[in-house]
Order: sequence, then structure tokens, then C-alpha cells
Amino acid sequence: MIKFENVSKAYPDGTVAVDGLNLEAPTGKLTILVGPSGCGKTTSLRMINRLIEPTSGTIYLDDQPTSGMDAALLRRRIGYVIQHAGLFPHRTIVDNVATMPVLLGESRQKARMKALELMERVGLPASFAKRYPWQLSGGQQQRVGVARALASDPAFMLMDEPFSAVDPVVRAQLQDEFLRLQREIGKTIIMVTHDIDEALKLGDQVAVMRVGGKLAQMASPSELLTSPADEFVADFVGRDRGYRSLGFSNAAGTVTITEEPVVQLGASAAEAQAKASGAWVLVVDGGRKPLGWAQTELIRGEVKREHLNLSGTSATSNGTMRQLLDAALSSPSRRGVVVNEHGELIGTVTATDIVKAIEEEPHLETVR
Repeated sequence: MIKFENVSKAYPDGTVAVDGLNLEAPTGKLTILVGPSGCGKTTSLRMINRLIEPTSGTIYLDDQPTSGMDAALLRRRIGYVIQHAGLFPHRTIVDNVATMPVLLGESRQKARMKALELMERVGLPASFAKRYPWQLSGGQQQRVGVARALASDPAFMLMDEPFSAVDPVVRAQLQDEFLRLQREIGKTIIMVTHDIDEALKLGDQVAVMRVGGKLAQMASPSELLTSPADEFVADFVGRDRGYRSLGFSNAAGTVTITEEPVVQLGASAAEAQAKASGAWVLVVDGGRKPLGWAQTELIRGEVKREHLNLSGTSATSNGTMRQLLDAALSSPSRRGVVVNEHGELIGTVTATDIVKAIEEEPHLETVR
């Protein structure tokens, strides 16, 4: 547990960065601080490991006040991940990850063995061990930064906008990898981000802060979307929060899934047109995994890959209402493809089916 008890930070010029912050990050959970620029979220994070000293109030790690701890020893108890990874450019990747275990007294050989295990855990191949940071992409460097923070097996982790310096596709991949990793390791983590979508995706709880370092609301992502505390929180979360809240509603058993006529890749045009429901027919491979939609009037002779429209997404049957609705709206046929956990076709849904389920089940089960 990390706890703020009436914590403030004021500077000599009178600037108040954090004002009377009371906040608790539960053990084994991911708490995210989010808010506009100047709201004190990074200052709050850095007061935990005393890179910035509070003006007043107390911060606790598992009921122990940090003010009474040796600052260097305190920082060794806490993993720290920042933007751009902050790697040592003159050290190999394996030695970057092994830094803290060596500082804590482990032999270099043992520390490197642990580093190799952590590299694998965060999705980096062992062949990267002898490379240098400049030889890795930005996303790969961020993975190294996470591995290095985990190397001393800290009970607590602080993350300051760790995924903001990479492109959107890599960022989404890193977020997914981090969620998987957190499910395995269960660290007590406080993360700072300026991206509300990232906060809602990753956080077990989200703390929205106002300018001046005041806490506006602390809540689960689903509660933040459905019950914002005031107009400021509602505006910050976004006016499309009703749609986004569907990302926390389990669709399993609530939406009617319709059997969809399909053809296999290479089928004749006549067969495709016979099975088509309207202008579009769903094409699958030999294992009934969807490949795309074919527009029947464009088919010449047989269904080929170059005729397939791949713009539609698919959703799993145990996914969220938002994923199902997105699949339906992004499909050229307006029928969302639903698959099982193995990617095999179950059927399709329409936006009308989904809206009907929402109206009939207004209090859908929350997914976390």
C-alpha cells in the first residue's frame, strides 16, 4: 500500500503544486494519476521516492512513513520507469537490466541470469542481451526500462508516462503486455499519464486531479465513466463516456449471435452469391477463421484475397459490449464478426442487437 495523508508541496515563489492530497494505492493494484498539465501528478509521484520532498503531510509505504527512511535505501525498494526508458547508453541491455541486483550485492553472473529471465518476461529475445540501447526501437527500450525496474523484485513501482514516447500501435502493444505482466506479478503501482484512455484501460483505480494538485475523484474506470463526481471530471473523461463505458460491460450471454453463411477462400462466385446475405459474404479459411468480407458483385470466377475487404474487426464472444459494437460498426456489411478464443467463427451481431441488449440489461456485469 502507498498512502498520501494530507500531503502538500509548495515552492518558495508561492506556487502550490500539490494541495492537501489524500490518496491510497492498494496493495497489488495499479493506481493511475491523470489530469491536465500543472495538476501536480508528476510532483506527487516523485514525492513518493523523495526525488521531491513534501512541504507537509506524510506518505506511507505499508504504514511506514517515508520521511523517516534513508532516501537511497527507499529508492532501492521502489522500481521506477520513466519516459524514454532512461537507459545507460554505454551498457549492454543485459547489464542495464542487471544494474539494481548488482548494486544490491548480487554477483554479476547471477544478476545477468535474472536479467535474461526478465527480458523474456517483458517480450524481449535473449539475442538482444549484448546489444546497446541505441540499437533498439523506442518500444523495445521501454520494455528494457520495465525489466530493469522489476530486476530487484520491488514491492512498489512508480511509472511516469512510460508509454508516451512511442507511436500509437507500439503503445497499444506495450499496454497489453504490461496488463498481462501485472496480472502475473501483482505489484503495487502508481502510474502517471496525461492520456485518459490509457488510464481507463490500465488502471484498477484512477485518480483525476485538478490544477493546483487537488484530488477531484478517485474511482474505478467504470465508475468514473458512469458517475463522474462533477462537471470538471465529466469534461476531462470526455463527452463520449457513455460509449466508452461499454468497454467495461461483459457481453457474454447478453447479445444475440446469429449464424452467418460463409464461403471458403477460393469458392466459386456462384457459390458465394448463393450464400450471400445481401451484398456481402463472409470468407473463412479451412479452420473457419474469418479472413474478410467479399462484395458479391465484384467477384469474378472465384473468391480471391484481392477481393476481400479487411476493414472490419472481430470480437470474442466473452469480450465487451464496446468491442462487439465496434466490430459491427466497422464491418462493411454492418454485421460484426464474433469468434471464440481460438479465433474460429461463431456468428455475427448487428448494432441493433447490441443496442437492444443494452436497453434490456442496463446494469451489465463489469469487466476488469
